[in-house]
This record gives sequence, C-alpha cells and structure tokens, in this order.
Amino acid sequence: MNNLHSIQRMRRLRKTEKLRTLFQETHLSVNDLCLPIFVEEELDDYMPINSMPGVMRIPEKRLAYEIERIANAGIKSVMTFGVSHHLDDNGSDAWQENGLVARMSRICKETVPEMIVMSDTCFCEYTSHGHCGVMHGHLVDNDATIHNLGLQAVAAARAGADFIAPSAAMDGQVAAIRHALDEAGFTDTAIMSYSTKFASALYGPFRDAAGSCLKGDRKTYQMNPMNRREALHESLIDEREGADALMIKPAGAYLDIIRDLREHTQLPIGAYQVSGEYAQIKFAAQAGAIDETRVALETLGSIKRAGADLIFTYFALQLAEANAL
Repeated sequence: MNNLHSIQRMRRLRKTEKLRTLFQETHLSVNDLCLPIFVEEELDDYMPINSMPGVMRIPEKRLAYEIERIANAGIKSVMTFGVSHHLDDNGSDAWQENGLVARMSRICKETVPEMIVMSDTCFCEYTSHGHCGVMHGHLVDNDATIHNLGLQAVAAARAGADFIAPSAAMDGQVAAIRHALDEAGFTDTAIMSYSTKFASALYGPFRDAAGSCLKGDRKTYQMNPMNRREALHESLIDEREGADALMIKPAGAYLDIIRDLREHTQLPIGAYQVSGEYAQIKFAAQAGAIDETRVALETLGSIKRAGADLIFTYFALQLAEANAL
C-alpha cells in the first residue's frame, strides 16, 4: 500500500500491559462499591440463598461480626435490608424505634462508626402482603405510604443511618421523607433515592433473599422498562424534591438510562447491579461458560463508564477480599 504511512495505528497504545493501564479511561476501585446485605431477625445460623450463590441471610446476632469483616475488606458502605418476622398490613415494625430497620443501623454504626450505612426504606419486607406500602383494595395507597415512609426514615436516622434510601417507588416520597427528617432535626441525613426503579424481571432472586410473600406485581408503581424519556423525567423529579443522590435500578440492562441521567444532572448517581444480574454471572461461571471475576469486573466497569459514581453490587465483598480491584 502506497499510503500505509497514513494508517491510524491504535495498537501502539495497546502493545504492553503498562501501556494499556496508562491509557485506560475508566478505573474501578473498592471505593466505587456499596454492599447490599440481608439481615434476618430470630435466625440461628447463616442461611444460603440458593438463587444467589455466595450470598447469605445474616443472622442479626452475627451482624456486628459481618460489619467488621466488610470494613476490614476495605468496603466503606452497606445497604441494609431486613428480613422481618413481625409482619402486618402496613409494615409498622419498620418505623418502630427498636424495630429491625432501626436495630440494623444501630448495630452497624456502633460496631464500625465510620461505615456509611444506607437504610433501604420500603415496606415490602415488613408487610403481610409483600407490597411496598398501604393497600386499599388491589392498589397501594400512595399518600398513606409516603407518610409511613417518613416515619421509617426518622427511625432509621435516629438509629444512626447516614442515608435514607427510599425504594418504594411512591410519587412524592423524597419530598415527604425530606420534610419528616428536617422536622425531626435530621437535616444532615442524606437521601439516596431509587429515583428510576424499573418493574424488572431481574429482581427474582432478591425476593428469595428477602423472603417476599408478594402476589402479583408492582407495575402500577414501578417503571415500564421500555420507557426512556419517562426514566429521566422520574429521576429529575426526585432531584427537585431534594434527593442528595439518584439511583438507576437495575444497572446493566439500563446503561443508556445511566448515561442519559449523567448528562442531565450534577448529583451523584448510583446504579444497582441487581440480584438477577449477579445470578446470571454466577450460574454461567458455574457452568464453565465464563470467567466469573473478569465478567464481574467488566460489567461493573461498564456501569461506571456509563456514568455511575457508586455501584451497589453483591460482588463487592468477594472482589474486595480477593484484591481483584
């Protein structure tokens, strides 16, 4: 070829490991990860979650030990989910001063005060029907539910939670929680809003983990997975209501939404690699189809590359303890 000299030779920056590292654009570290944990009261021993290999329900009496282990691995934040044995129609245990929500935050902060505790704020694990709020007939009562979310948020904040993380997908929930926190004197407690939460089929294993008794679905209050413009609109509403950070859930199938949001907000963005995404990687690796660690890192890196600042992932502890980051 006479014009060989004009070829753009991208290989020049790829020919050694040091060169590839030097010019790498996106970097993933343990500081980018938050570990979701499941804590069950009145449980004697760890309970494996069969649909999420490597994840267990933690007995409440072992929570302090696990928080120390998580902190020693270098992880700086956890998201707490409770598995309650005290269910009722409204999920009232979730806002009791010594209910499971409060006890989880209290134990975490008393054990490792510097651990950033994000308290998942919802009712699906505390209601007898498995929906995310107060039921009137076959529908969740939005306004009654956001009042109760405020009660739950204050109980968690009083117990030491650094972030309230509302996942109930109720309209106006961020404004209601911000008002309740401020009225109770918790003006410095932040809100990590599940601001765009899709009615995804990828949550299946989570329901095993949380012991969900849900009948039916949550499509009347979670988002249609096929709606891109509405996804952005929903997150920007939460920003206007006072959220300190926004979240897209799930993450991997919604990288376009993460990128859209990144281009329209200056707030920090979280993205949740959900139970089904985790399980797909785990079971494919067990079948010998993929390299588990490499795929976990690649998928997490793609979420960060799309624009997320913080990633919620069940791989966090495994990767941290293996020094894979």
